[in-house]
Amino acid sequence: MTPLSTLWLPIVLSAVLVFVASSIIHMFLPYHRSDFDKVADEDGVMAALRPFAIPPGEYLVPNAGGRADVMKSDEFKEKVRKGPVAFFTVMDPASTLNMGPQLGQWFVYCLVVSVFAAYLTGRTMAPGDEYLAVFRVAGATAFACYGFAIWQRSIWFKQRWSTTLKSTLDSLIYALLTAGSFGALWPS
Repeated sequence: MTPLSTLWLPIVLSAVLVFVASSIIHMFLPYHRSDFDKVADEDGVMAALRPFAIPPGEYLVPNAGGRADVMKSDEFKEKVRKGPVAFFTVMDPASTLNMGPQLGQWFVYCLVVSVFAAYLTGRTMAPGDEYLAVFRVAGATAFACYGFAIWQRSIWFKQRWSTTLKSTLDSLIYALLTAGSFGALWPS
C-alpha cells in the first residue's frame, strides 16, 4: 500500500498533461469538428427561439415530466409523432464566449480523476513496484473515469456513436498519460 500523500506529484503532473493534451486535441486536431451538426437555417432557428427567452438549462421536447400516464396519452403521442423530438442545452451567451470557468472546471475534474487513480493504485501497489504494474492500475482507473460515462450519451440521448467513440479515444489518450505519470513517478 502506498499513502495518497506521497502521490501528489503524479496527481498534479497527470492532470496537467491531460489538460494540455485535451487542449491540443480540441484546438488543433480535426476529428472532433464533426461532433455537432449544423441546422440548415441556423439564423432562422435562432430567431424563432429567441423570443422564448429560454433560460440556460437542459431541455427535452416534448416533455411528459416523467409521468407514465402523460406518456401514454394520445395528446403526448401525437406530439412525438409530429416532432421534432429533441434534447438540447441552452447556454448563457456571455459564459459561452468566456471559456475560463469551463477550463477551470475541466482542470479540477482532471485532478479528481488523478486522485481516484492515485487512491486505487496506492491501495493495490506498494512503493517500489514495477512501472508496468503501476501503469496498468492507474491507466485502467483513469480510462474508466474519463471514458465510460460518455457512453450513456449515445445509449440514452442518441448522441452519434462516432462522437462517443472519438471521445473514448480521447479518454484512452488521457488514461495513457495518467498511467505514464504514475508509472514514472511511483515512489521507490
